[in-house]
Amino acid sequence: MQTPERLDGRALAYIGIALLTWSSAYAAIAYSLASFTPGEVALARLSIGTLCFAILLTVKRVSLPARRDWPQLIVLGVIGLTTYHLCLNIAETRVASGTAAILISLVPAATAAVSAIWVRERLSARTLTGLGVALVGVVMVVLASGKDVKFEPMAALVLVSVMASAIFFVGQKPLFARNSMLGVTGFTFLAGTLGALPFGLGLPHALMAAPASHIGALLWLGIAPTFIGYIAWNAALQRATASQVSSFIYFSPPIAVLIGWVWLGERPTVLTLIGGAITVGGVVLANARRRPSAPAATVVATPVKQS
Repeated sequence: MQTPERLDGRALAYIGIALLTWSSAYAAIAYSLASFTPGEVALARLSIGTLCFAILLTVKRVSLPARRDWPQLIVLGVIGLTTYHLCLNIAETRVASGTAAILISLVPAATAAVSAIWVRERLSARTLTGLGVALVGVVMVVLASGKDVKFEPMAALVLVSVMASAIFFVGQKPLFARNSMLGVTGFTFLAGTLGALPFGLGLPHALMAAPASHIGALLWLGIAPTFIGYIAWNAALQRATASQVSSFIYFSPPIAVLIGWVWLGERPTVLTLIGGAITVGGVVLANARRRPSAPAATVVATPVKQS
């Protein structure tokens, strides 16, 4: 299947669903860490997501990916799911939310770099400029939101999550051409869950001692940001390039600020609104398609009539 050069309406809808569900994950992770270890949160989240995928694949009778792709999918699942979630959960026990928001926003730039190296995706100067402009806007939003931004060694784990996410997004892309998107996603989730198993062996005991609200947070993590979010994201990846789709991750911090405004009455400052506008402009610039140049006029030579 050939990837379109421009995002269409369906791809944008998928991205919107993914961003809205993913934006809720950070608060749910922080809430559930009160009763569970980072490894237990990762295992519970991935296990619930895998169970949902198993039910969906069985009902829709989706075939598994080709056997030749299993080794790559296993590696991608361990890197992009096990490693990503473990590192992010551990970092959230120490790193301020503002710091994490800035670092996670490096995913689009990392994805663009990995795409250029791995799948030889050509990135125009306009795309690179747009990614840089959007990152500036994100930093302005986070700094103006009043969140504590303090860098410490634990923040390096968020950078590991950033690279793991970029490798996961780019590595799956070629496999969608010869396998079902749902089959690829479900298989990587199974691999990621098995990879997280050694880090969450205490989950059954922790579930017995945890309050219902914290268990509910795990259920939300497994169903909304994980199952629904990753399906929507991979559906968008199936329709556009990895660098195009990942550029929309820059919207996550502004969305979080908007949710805080509507839900908690936290009114954004003028600088926050300016930063959000810059972020939107950067994403639009990164995804703008250059207009094709007008074809050169064909000059037809008129033969000279000899007398």
